[in-house]
Amino acid sequence: MTKPERRRRRNRQADQTEEATAASGIRQLPRQQIRSPFAPLTPLSEDQLEAVHDASMRLLEEQGIEVMSEKARSLFKQAGAEVDESTQIVRGPREMFLEAVAKAPSQFTLTPRNPDNAIVLGGDVINFGVVSGTPNVHDRINGRRPGNFEDYKRLLKLYQHFNVMTFIGNQPISPIEMAVNNRHLDTYKELLVLTDKVVSGIPIGVGRARDLVEMVAIARGMSVDDMRDDPSACVNININSPRKLDDTMADAAIYMVEHGQAVIATPFTLMGAMTPVTMAGALAQQNAEAILTIALLQLAAPGARVIYGGFTSNVDMRSGAPAFGTPENALANIAGGQLARKYGLPYRTSACNASNAADAQSIYETQAAMWGAVMGHGNIVYHAAGWLEGGLVCSFEKFMLDIESIQTLVKILSPINISDEEFGLSAIEDVGPGGHFFGTPHTMERYKTAFYEPIMSDWQNNENWAKAGSKTAEERATEMWQQALNEYEQPPMDAARLEALDDYIARRKIEIGGDEP
Repeated sequence: MTKPERRRRRNRQADQTEEATAASGIRQLPRQQIRSPFAPLTPLSEDQLEAVHDASMRLLEEQGIEVMSEKARSLFKQAGAEVDESTQIVRGPREMFLEAVAKAPSQFTLTPRNPDNAIVLGGDVINFGVVSGTPNVHDRINGRRPGNFEDYKRLLKLYQHFNVMTFIGNQPISPIEMAVNNRHLDTYKELLVLTDKVVSGIPIGVGRARDLVEMVAIARGMSVDDMRDDPSACVNININSPRKLDDTMADAAIYMVEHGQAVIATPFTLMGAMTPVTMAGALAQQNAEAILTIALLQLAAPGARVIYGGFTSNVDMRSGAPAFGTPENALANIAGGQLARKYGLPYRTSACNASNAADAQSIYETQAAMWGAVMGHGNIVYHAAGWLEGGLVCSFEKFMLDIESIQTLVKILSPINISDEEFGLSAIEDVGPGGHFFGTPHTMERYKTAFYEPIMSDWQNNENWAKAGSKTAEERATEMWQQALNEYEQPPMDAARLEALDDYIARRKIEIGGDEP
């Protein structure tokens, strides 16, 4: 690359950063595709990796997994599996499962209604997502309270506002004041109207999956058939560990892949409770459950867009409570990436904690899990912003602290610019021994974008910090999430599409009535 080209590239990057900052008072990194320049860590040797694979295949061949869906059992039976209808246990030769899994793509793209916010799943691309599925919400102003629709919408606005957030799970919180059987219609609408990024839906039953696909198609101005080859939507299904695949989730996942959309297959495995207490046993069970589910989706729709999910941590053996951000959790995040790559699949992992407050514990546990997720080459990092109380609470303050952590991590992942201009040898010569670089042209050309500017950190000395109110990071986070909501701008949507969404919701609520979809 020539010097003028390097200069233009550096100036473009500076302009992007300045534009992102000018668009809001909060110092944000520009919207970008995040990639890891580092090789993934490999805690398992090749022999150990093969041993985990073999143990999981033996589990599928000898013990099997309970599959509650009649349609799923029928697909396995047609493929040559042994299906015991009395117990609903599915067993089969490893070749059958592996041949099916091999049909899955190693990488694919999800495109939301704003194509500029499309995300790649696979390879070295990393996507960070908002906490998902919490029943409660908390902030320092209003305290802890049940999930509700207004807070749900506020969290969607924060998701839209921050560039490092590139996807969202089924619901950051559940609005429990709304009717259970149809509230997904209203939450889907707000997700599609208040954001123009990638969306995810609720995989409980075919009805909710169908509504997701139909409403996303409306928001994109496309037909459902057109969206088969240009997918937008995703759901995450959890296997009920140990060894049980729920019928409503299985049927929803099958519907999704039959319509060209994406599915994440994630065993929820806690060592000592839902798997054996050992890492080896947990990884073998996780792998068996994920492989069976992914194979099912390939049998339903060969070439289906699927993601290998890992959510393995441990319990506190003194209380039985789930623990996250533990050394075992971080290690499982890394090892899960090895397993996903063995089968050529994109990888979903998580960054969680077990703290009851947005405190130091919540940060160091999240960072341990996040480090494992990133160094395991997780392509989707669930629960990366806002998770507290082991997933029982979404915290506005924790959301902001996590945004800072993720932005810091993104800068660490950024490539180092090594060039003649960057060495600054002429500036070193001009300054001479014992001088300083504050006023040199080399510094003045770069000072605005030379270093990461934090959102949350306060770098004042103690005296000035005290004069400013001695605010802690959590107190600053309270101010910051309110500022972000004030700065939020709703992305435009065509009026005809908005009307079509309202018409669809009205019709579906009549169809659903008082029954579950």
